[in-house]
Amino acid sequence: MEIKGRIIVTGATGGMGAAAVEALAKEGHPALMACRNLKKAEAVRADILRRIPGAKLEIGLLDLSSMESVRAFADSVEPGSVSALFNNAGVISRGFGLTEDGFENTFSVNYFGPWLLTRLLLPRLPQDARIVNMVSLTCRFVSIDEASLRPAEKDFSKLRTYAKAKRAMVSFSQELARRYPLLHVNMADPGVVGTDMIDLGWWFDPIADVIVKPLFKRPQSGVQPALRALREEKQNRYYVGKQCKAIPSRYINPALDERIWEETCKLIQI
Repeated sequence: MEIKGRIIVTGATGGMGAAAVEALAKEGHPALMACRNLKKAEAVRADILRRIPGAKLEIGLLDLSSMESVRAFADSVEPGSVSALFNNAGVISRGFGLTEDGFENTFSVNYFGPWLLTRLLLPRLPQDARIVNMVSLTCRFVSIDEASLRPAEKDFSKLRTYAKAKRAMVSFSQELARRYPLLHVNMADPGVVGTDMIDLGWWFDPIADVIVKPLFKRPQSGVQPALRALREEKQNRYYVGKQCKAIPSRYINPALDERIWEETCKLIQI
């Protein structure tokens, strides 16, 4: 992968985000760690630098639950200084809640924030930039329409709402690739990874930590599909496990993708 600038990794303090930054640092790629918790980001950066003293790692404040924060972060990125964007950050909210922008929190962090960030960064990225969006195997169990973007409290479900938000990212990825054909837009599905994000606040979480989590993928393994998507010259592909395959047919619906795109433009007012 030819590097013309930094690689932005959102959610770089999480398990897979930190693993991605370290893997890129080992290959000599500079990274911009886009994080909500700056103190935690400094600790992760220091930890990586202890193992890779020459790593070129910067930190930027980014809270994907705030469109104001997204805009401020995008404004701070100098045009031409970034070559790739890895939309890694994600959250599974334990309960229904609205952000300052009026979006349901899960959708804000997993969809609206990354959507707006990508759109705002496009003029600052090269025309053939690499954009990798983290999706989820849970997408296959849900369907979406325009109304799905604004779930009501009565419709909220931890996993189902998360799955719908990630399904919206699948739609966004395809429409982005259609509208900007020079971009290398790809999706990465990490599978089931044993990170803190899967702690849902249920009574059996401590038991799962001991019995179940060790059976899941480690972050270093889960992030590999995304790293391959960043390195390779592919476009509009679906990376999962060791595979790089065509977008699954169940996700192909250009008319839906266009409607979701237009509705998102209205909601974010861009």
